[in-house]
Amino acid sequence: MRYSIIDGDISGVSTPCLVTDLRTARKVARAQGEIKHFTKTSQDFEDTAGDVVVVNLNGSVARILVVGGMTGTLEQATFRKLCKSAMTALLKLPIKQAVVALDSASVKGGGSAWKLRCAAAALSHLSYRYNTHKSKPAKPPSLANARLWVKAKTGLNQQARLANALDAGLRVAKDLGNEPPNICNPTYVLQQARKLGRQANVKVSSLSEKKMAELGMGAFLAVSQGSDTPGHMIIIEYSGGKKSDRPIALVGKGITFDTGGISLKPPGGMDEMKFDMCGAAAVIGATRAAIDAKLPINLITVVAAAENMPSGNATRPADIVTSASGQTIEILNTDAEGRLVLCDALTHVQKFKPKAIVDVATLTGACIVALGSHASAVYANDESLAQELLSAGEQSGDRAWRMPLWDEYQAQLNSNFADMANVGGRNAGSVTAACFLKRFIDDVPWAHMDVAGSAFQGGAQKGSTGRPVPLLFNYLVNQSTK
Repeated sequence: MRYSIIDGDISGVSTPCLVTDLRTARKVARAQGEIKHFTKTSQDFEDTAGDVVVVNLNGSVARILVVGGMTGTLEQATFRKLCKSAMTALLKLPIKQAVVALDSASVKGGGSAWKLRCAAAALSHLSYRYNTHKSKPAKPPSLANARLWVKAKTGLNQQARLANALDAGLRVAKDLGNEPPNICNPTYVLQQARKLGRQANVKVSSLSEKKMAELGMGAFLAVSQGSDTPGHMIIIEYSGGKKSDRPIALVGKGITFDTGGISLKPPGGMDEMKFDMCGAAAVIGATRAAIDAKLPINLITVVAAAENMPSGNATRPADIVTSASGQTIEILNTDAEGRLVLCDALTHVQKFKPKAIVDVATLTGACIVALGSHASAVYANDESLAQELLSAGEQSGDRAWRMPLWDEYQAQLNSNFADMANVGGRNAGSVTAACFLKRFIDDVPWAHMDVAGSAFQGGAQKGSTGRPVPLLFNYLVNQSTK
């Protein structure tokens, strides 16, 4: 989808379809001399939330898609729902271009820029299709361009660039998550990341397993050694800010398929373990969005890409490995592998002296039990960073919830034979996973996002959601204005 911003008299627009509220629709129909036809055609329209009606006209506006429930002062959540209803209906129409004019709605705490982002995000999510491997793919929506109308676009021109950037980032993240594991292995992820290196101010490099061994990354290698496909530590450097500016760091868990290793998962639902790299997909997607938006920041993105497979060479429960930090880990469960690749990635990214680190991972089933699919979990050692991420989630509608990171939970990771165990028992499993990662963070603001419940969905709508790309991109945009 491509977005642009327009303003001026809404009655003078020319478009195959205008998406707007009832009051504005009547104004446009009257200006085109078709108010009687409009009133008759829309007589059964009740103007309530969730209602939409399409009225065909003869004039510069060929049809109007009227969105119900836009009267009064709306809550932000209500406006998002109305946008979803409107964009769902819009994408069913056989048109290539439309004007979306929802700026007239009054939203509590939501100005013009926020309303533009909501409408564009809804359209980007709903227009996405993944048909790569279907012999007879479903016909995609015709709509390719959306002009977003505002009362006055002064200071809002950049919103089109941000909307286009987020659209690109979401597609990258969703495509990576949806690719089958026989294609999307660690080498494939590296190849996709290298495409970002074609753009200005971007450098992409990687650490091979041989180099990781030289750097003492025994935790990462304990996961990848069971697979015939080698793992990669991928580093993307985007230099959009001043040379003297310390970078923001994103770190993603990229387990392209997780069998559980020797601690083998049950077969039911194991196909969904291709989504265990959605943390990596999200940070790559957010990085793509930051690059496309030309944000004036420096960004370091590290992806720990590996495949967790059982084999004669796979790590066993009770094995002890040494991480890049020098700390030793007793591996009690080989299915707790994400934290093993992440801990070495976190150690490595700190060499870039970032001013903040955010890691993203589909880390624990316990997080799904705690929060379901509506919110991503946020753990942080820094109050300001935590609030910035939570605020970015609220602004983007990609919500998150703060979880405890108290030292009292650390005792569950005690080991009789190593510095720590890689699991802390059944209780508070998502918390102890975060506590494990905290042991590898030095004196730097850090947050861990467990997106096991939010990054993908199962059932009839199975697929990657692209989350938390909107949250991460909103956070980076906010950081760029500081």
